[in-house]
Amino acid sequence: MTLHLKQAAAARSVEACPSASELPLRAFIRAAGFGGAPARPCPSTEGVETLSTKSTVIVGGGLVGLTAAASLKLIGHEVIVLEQAPQIRAVGAGIGLWANALREFDHLGIGPAIRDMGIEQNTWFFNPAGDPVRAPGYTDSDHQFLLVPRPELNNLLADTIGRDRIRPDAHVTGYTETGSNVAVHLANGETLHTDLLIGADGVHSHVRRQLVPGSDAVTHSGHYAWRAIVPTGSQKAEATVLTVGHRRTRGGYARIARDRTMWMVNQFDAGPLTGSKRERALQRARNLAEAGWNDELLSLIAETPEESILENQVTLVPELPHWTSTRVALIGDAAHGLSPHIASGGTLGIEDVGVLRNTLSTETDLEKALSTYEHDRSARFDAVREHSAAVEHASDAAEFAQRYAAFSHWMLTTAPAT
Repeated sequence: MTLHLKQAAAARSVEACPSASELPLRAFIRAAGFGGAPARPCPSTEGVETLSTKSTVIVGGGLVGLTAAASLKLIGHEVIVLEQAPQIRAVGAGIGLWANALREFDHLGIGPAIRDMGIEQNTWFFNPAGDPVRAPGYTDSDHQFLLVPRPELNNLLADTIGRDRIRPDAHVTGYTETGSNVAVHLANGETLHTDLLIGADGVHSHVRRQLVPGSDAVTHSGHYAWRAIVPTGSQKAEATVLTVGHRRTRGGYARIARDRTMWMVNQFDAGPLTGSKRERALQRARNLAEAGWNDELLSLIAETPEESILENQVTLVPELPHWTSTRVALIGDAAHGLSPHIASGGTLGIEDVGVLRNTLSTETDLEKALSTYEHDRSARFDAVREHSAAVEHASDAAEFAQRYAAFSHWMLTTAPAT
């Protein structure tokens, strides 16, 4: 069936090319005049050569998918991002970016712009009475990260890639992998041929479902999270205030931009949920407040409109037997979606991007490059899972502070070079 590419000022329709759906990715990009290039006559499908390891389709237009597109474009790949939503969007409130993620953005040339849009955090932990806690033997660098609004970050990445390389409303139904390429099948009947397919489509990944049958995401039983971004009011804290409270509840707030603050509450073994989202969040937040401590958090939640509150049952990706095949790779949450309580899922997904880019740059054999990527990343995530479990089961604020600092220090000091 004929491909119908995004209508834009720099792009032309390929309706005049009846066989476009059978073209390799680079051929139909050029035929459509993508990226402002002049349109060419419809190329014949006969004798068209697929460019080895250079055309890449990325499924998922979130943080990791967009970062992957920008990174692979930098090394010469023709990239197309397929996003099932009608527009580039950001699910969630804010994203914490540690130094290892910021290095990748520096490599892409957008590090300064990202630092300008975020607020640096220097995290302190507190018990429910408001006593500050930090683990001995660790420094500020083990507690510092940049908190960035997701919408601004995703928009910057989309502009970096070129919005004509992003196809919204693109629902991937499956793929067919052969020795020479991957045919990516869309719900509207289109087929895109590419050298490399990357699944960056999150914990409920369609790509993973085919690559690793039986790997559907599972609920983290009893674990719920609530969060929202609200206008900054009279809150005094410039750093993250994170309280480790009673009944396995954690939460706090942080300045996410100069005029916005994000609050968040999560609870393990949350029990039955009753009332509105605001009431459920307030009920858990009271586990974090004693003798006037955290009144600001309670006020932030109470003043948040119901429709602005995000409530999620936390879901996890089971440990996978493999992340790649000859021409398909999973990155980010599609490969290793974990609980958000370690606040580093985005950073670790961006690490994936840097490692994948480096292996594709240094290894000419695509299958070997993907195998190396999988070996390096799966070994790292064996350790991440151990740290995540240790932090989850911390019994109080002091133990939480110790285990979290141990994790962040390990993550930062063992991060791969970009």
